[in-house]
Amino acid sequence: MLARQGLGLLRQPITSSLLSHSIKLSSTRLVLNRSISTIKASHEKEQELLIAQRKNRPESPHLTIYQPQLTWILSSFHRITGVALAGMFYALTCTYAATSILGISFDSASIVGAFATLPFIIKLGAKAAGAYPFAFHIFNGVRHLVWDFGSQLTIPGVYTTGYIVLAATGLLGTYLAFF
Repeated sequence: MLARQGLGLLRQPITSSLLSHSIKLSSTRLVLNRSISTIKASHEKEQELLIAQRKNRPESPHLTIYQPQLTWILSSFHRITGVALAGMFYALTCTYAATSILGISFDSASIVGAFATLPFIIKLGAKAAGAYPFAFHIFNGVRHLVWDFGSQLTIPGVYTTGYIVLAATGLLGTYLAFF
C-alpha cells in the first residue's frame, strides 16, 4: 500500500473483493439504464394515449348553449370598457411624453385644432366612441359600489340596476357625444 501525501489516498492492489464490487456496480448501472429506458418508453406510450383520448373528447359548448343574460353581458362590457379606457389613457399619456422628449409640438391646442378640421360625422363618431364606454363604465362602477354596500343584491335588484345603468349610459353618452 502506498499513501499519497496531501490527498490522503491509499493505493491498493486490485483484489478479488474489489473486482467483484466493480462487477456489481456495472451490473447495477446496467439495470438502472434499462429501467430508465423502460420508464421513458412507458411515459411516451402514456402521452400518446392521452393525445389520442383528447382527440376523441367532445368540445365544450361554453357560451353557445347559454341564453344571454343582462348580468353577464354588463359584466363583460364593464371589463372591456375598463381595459379600452385604460389603454386609451396610457396611449395618450405615452404620446405626450414621447413627443415632449422628441421635441415635437403635440399639446391640447394642436389636438383641438386638428379635431376642429374634421367633418361633423367623424367628430360625432369619435366623440361617441369615447363617450358611451366612459359613461357606461362610470355608471356600472357606481352600480358595483352599491353592491359593495350590500344593497340591490337580489335578482330583481340586479336587473333594475342594470337597466338603470343602460338608461343613464344612453343619456349621458348622447349628451357627451352631441354637445
